[in-house]
Amino acid sequence: MPLREECLWETLTPQRPEAPALSGEVTVDVCVIGAGITGLSAAIHLLEQGKTVAVVEAHRTGQGGSGRNVGLVNAGLWIPPDEIEVGFGEKVGSQLNTMLGNAPSLVFSLIEKYAIDCQATRKGTLHMAHNAKGEQDLRSREEQWKRRGAPVELLTGKACQEATGTTEITSALLDHRAGTINPMAYTSGLAAAVTQLGGQRFDHSPVKRLERQGARWCVITENGAVLAEQVVIASNAYTEGEWTELRRNFFPGYYYQVASAPLVEDAAQQILPGGQGSWDTRQVLSSIRRDADGRLLLGSLGNGNQKPGWFLKAWADRVQQHYFPYLKPVEWECKWTGCIAFTPDHLLRMFEPAPGLVAVTGYNGRGNTTGTVVGKAFADYLCSGNASVLPIPFAQMQPLAAVGLRSSLYEAGFSLYHAGQCLRIVI
Repeated sequence: MPLREECLWETLTPQRPEAPALSGEVTVDVCVIGAGITGLSAAIHLLEQGKTVAVVEAHRTGQGGSGRNVGLVNAGLWIPPDEIEVGFGEKVGSQLNTMLGNAPSLVFSLIEKYAIDCQATRKGTLHMAHNAKGEQDLRSREEQWKRRGAPVELLTGKACQEATGTTEITSALLDHRAGTINPMAYTSGLAAAVTQLGGQRFDHSPVKRLERQGARWCVITENGAVLAEQVVIASNAYTEGEWTELRRNFFPGYYYQVASAPLVEDAAQQILPGGQGSWDTRQVLSSIRRDADGRLLLGSLGNGNQKPGWFLKAWADRVQQHYFPYLKPVEWECKWTGCIAFTPDHLLRMFEPAPGLVAVTGYNGRGNTTGTVVGKAFADYLCSGNASVLPIPFAQMQPLAAVGLRSSLYEAGFSLYHAGQCLRIVI
């Protein structure tokens, strides 16, 4: 049976909220561009503080990376906390580590506050070492996070095997702050909360121009405009059009996933029995998790849209057989790909190119938590004018050189690695 091109999270979120296209002129305090996690978090926290808000989305709410990611609710960034403090300096880096260390709590508090049904679990996540070098990395991360008081523990031996369901992982760092969600359902729940709080949402309304008109900004779409004192650009990796320089400050990368039919055999219950999601220490990162119905989800860096279905099936079979050889042949049902905004140093960037205009990019694959935190921080900043509420200071926009070439080289490397996995040259 061929793989369907279909995002599993969309099929598991039947109550995705609809919003009309913008028509005519709307006047609000703040216009949010992008109805993903960052933009919707910003809208919620602005509305909670009494602002009027309109959210405009080029496509449909949640269609970008917010609804297509793995669904891990992780603390921190991709790189270790010590490296963050080197990159931003000790003071700023420490503040960022603290805010992102608490990020899962913010996500789960919003889920509880607005009764968001997104199959949330808060049983931690597992960062898995695939070799001795990976285990050394995890030991270093454990020490760094414990030094900051984080509830993490390195599982080894039998404890690791029982937690992961495989003998091929030498150790795994369990972060008790973290968990998993259906990201499309989380994003849809945030959108419903925006509407509940009185915010206006407009889908299928790509921005054509952004102009300053006197004391206000004018966000212009095909058939309408939003006049606002302040604007949040929250389109991140899915920024489109020539109206902003934001998309020149990151290079796009991709992440594909393959999902099985629900696994009903008893042996399948050995895979991640604690309900944690996981990712590994490979340079070409990959992920493993189960959903609420027992499906096995495998993912890795790379553009699945550029790979034939038979290749992705072969890759998924190879990974499954390596880690979980005790399973019967797995029926792979669907595949999908999301886009990631990468920066060369794997650190996010926040911008204020003009008064009342803020933007962010460079989550490097940590959008569920980082986007929630940044959205709240933008709201707090726009309401107070106090920059100390931001996780990092604003930076100057500095467009990257050879953005297309960077993306192409990354994708070529990912594809070569995956081909090596299929040919059993690497795993």
